[in-house]
Amino acid sequence: MNLFTKEMGTIQKMINITRTSVRLFDPTMNAQWTGILSRSCSSSASEKQAPNPSMLKHLVSKITAIGPIPVAEYMREVLTNPVSGYYVKNDMLGADGDFITSPEISQIFGELLGIWCVSEWMAAGKPKHFQLVELGPGRGSLTSDILRVFSQLQSTLCGASVSVHLVEVSPKLSEVQAHCLAGENTQVCVSDDECVYRTGTTHTGLPVSWYHRIDDVPRGFSIFLAHEFFDALPIHKFQKTEKGWREVMVDIDPEKTDKLRLVVFPAPTLASTTLIQADEQRQHVEVCAEGGVIVQTLASRVSEDGGAALIADYGHNGTKTDTFRGFRRHKLHDVLEAPGSADLTADVDFSYLRKMAGDAVVCFGPITQRAFLKNMGIDTRLQVLLRSCNDSSTRAQLVHGYSMLTDPGKMGHRFQFFSLLHPSRLAQKKEEELVMLKRRGKGTAPLPVAGFTELGLN
Repeated sequence: MNLFTKEMGTIQKMINITRTSVRLFDPTMNAQWTGILSRSCSSSASEKQAPNPSMLKHLVSKITAIGPIPVAEYMREVLTNPVSGYYVKNDMLGADGDFITSPEISQIFGELLGIWCVSEWMAAGKPKHFQLVELGPGRGSLTSDILRVFSQLQSTLCGASVSVHLVEVSPKLSEVQAHCLAGENTQVCVSDDECVYRTGTTHTGLPVSWYHRIDDVPRGFSIFLAHEFFDALPIHKFQKTEKGWREVMVDIDPEKTDKLRLVVFPAPTLASTTLIQADEQRQHVEVCAEGGVIVQTLASRVSEDGGAALIADYGHNGTKTDTFRGFRRHKLHDVLEAPGSADLTADVDFSYLRKMAGDAVVCFGPITQRAFLKNMGIDTRLQVLLRSCNDSSTRAQLVHGYSMLTDPGKMGHRFQFFSLLHPSRLAQKKEEELVMLKRRGKGTAPLPVAGFTELGLN
């Protein structure tokens, strides 16, 4: 049996063995998609605003005291301030929140990512200890779907000690995740000195722990997932001028002291002199330095401890310029209006993440969500679910979710997948495998990687 046949057979088996139960999503979400996907502006005067006066007052006081602040600092304050930050005070997910993510659209998304995790664990030689780590788990829907796949593949995972580790800065969201994954079976750790601030046991009997930082997650073989995580990390914005690169800052509007504005700082800053690549050709650049540090951490862990990292987000490969924007109730929202009441985000620059990952790991992608999911067998999985379902409404929802995830004009091309793999994952150890690759016109191409290689599933 050659390598491609073996890889296809393994994934096909996992797709078919996963039970055909259907997790429904709220049908009221459907009416929200036009606003979400068209990114239409929400500057209507009739729309209700939920201003956060304490956040605005805090920012005005800070800028008055120290002068204009970088966009990165503004985002960090607005999103994660422990007193009045957006992620601390708001429930931003779902039809009643500010955005909906892929796991809320269709269960198939999480199921296929669960199969990807198991596939990479198997490719690594089935290590005894297997940590599933998700960064920014939202409501916990993705991890929940993945764990359901794990429980249905117990015969494959037998002998593995699986544990779940969630990195979450929002106390409110950690409560939602705990309820989703473990019900009442969690407890909060009261000590400030503890790396873990919540622990529990999932519905499927696995230990689960919550952390504020990725550095607090125990070392060991891990599959890291970051779905719509990097887009919310603070970015620095830079504008090229006649005098060189200058940083875009947030300042107080001199004509209205309770209003903020973006300005180009007249002098170089530490960020403008250190974060711009020497070969940069764009006139306006956004750099997520924090994202670069996290990718370096992921690369270090994957290379030293084994495992893989899978990043899924909307982004680009070093081509876009001004992508900084806000979302409130599924519509575009002025990034400086009512700070703390809307989500702030920017497209992920995958070319920057690749550079920061360095040579310690092998990077795959970015490829479109449509390509990744089709390579993972989403068409096959949809047919499996449809054959097991007689309810017309449920069948319609499954087809609708599939369309939302894969259509190029919807989420299919806007979202990208990117992975970090241990170099040994691609080692070509068998001569017959190399011969087979050459016969397929691949030359010395890398071995197949689920999701990033077309495996020809039917």
